[in-house]
Parts: sequence; structure tokens; C-alpha cells
Amino acid sequence: MQKQGLSRREFLALTSATSGMAVLAACVPVAPTGIRSEGPAAASVAVQVQSGWSDEQGGVYDPADARIRAEAVLSMTRKILELEQPPETMGDAYTAYLNTTARYIAIKEQEAQGAKDQLLLLWTDYFKPEHLADYPDLHDTFWQAAKLCSACKVAVDLEAARSLLATVEKIHGIFWATKGRDIAFYTAS
Repeated sequence: MQKQGLSRREFLALTSATSGMAVLAACVPVAPTGIRSEGPAAASVAVQVQSGWSDEQGGVYDPADARIRAEAVLSMTRKILELEQPPETMGDAYTAYLNTTARYIAIKEQEAQGAKDQLLLLWTDYFKPEHLADYPDLHDTFWQAAKLCSACKVAVDLEAARSLLATVEKIHGIFWATKGRDIAFYTAS
């Protein structure tokens, strides 16, 4: 698709909307049409967009982000379970409880999806067939991790959240072993 006269603002919106896909854009100034514009957003560019595979990580892989996200899932799950629901007759307190619960659930679901995204990226982009010789349960481990992320998104399940973090720890160990490094697993809390 080619579009002439795309403003910088439109271009930035287009590129941010296509994150996760490769964006190949040739930016050249558009010939003046006699209309004078001012400011950085007024400059136009000609853009050709093609989508395809992208190495989002830039070739740098690390299970740390999955660990942080899995830990956040566990933290939010605990916080949700620790909330005490006031009676509906307590007006503002009940409303605050509902708002807090909704916020914790939104964070938990977002972090579970983020952990899943990071784990799938490691599974599909970093690990190679030769790793299966040393780690024959690699596919099952990642599949279980992805299923645990989904379970943590749809329910408030402390055991699933703990299992997710434990599975991320196992993946951490495998990942660093493939690099010949002994990196200790730790949690922030």
C-alpha cells in the first residue's frame, strides 16, 4: 500500500499501530503543492508499508521479563485474595473495593498476557531444534507455561500463579544452561 502526503503524526500513528510487524518505510519529502504548512507535524512523507516477520528483541533474549510478569501475576492474585469485601450498604467503601478489585484484575490479566507473549517469543525465536536433544521436555514446558498464563488470566487461582512462576524458573534454568551460564533465579519480592 502506498500513500502520498502522510503527515508525521499519521506516520507515527501508523508505525505504532503496526508494532510486532516489520515496518519498512521509505520516507521522502513530498513535493510542495503550493500550500504552505508550519510545524513538525505538517511535514509530509511518502510511505510504503510492508508487513512481515520482525525480530522484536533485536536478537537479545532473556527470560527476565517473563519472570517479572509472572511475579506480578502472583502478587496481584495474592492482593485480590487478601481484599476484604465490605457490605454493599457501605457505599464508598464498597465502591472503593470494586474499583480496587477491577484494577488488580486488569493488571493481573495484562501481566499474564505479557508473560505469555515473552515466553512464546523465547520458545519460537530463541530455542532451536538442537536444544531438544538436551531438553526433550522443552516443548511441553513452554506449552504448560502458556496454558498457565491463560489460566491466570481467566481466574484468580493462587496455585496456578505459583505454578506459573515455578515454570518460568524452570525455563530460566534451561535458557541460561543453553548459553553455558549459571545465572541464579531470583524474585523481586
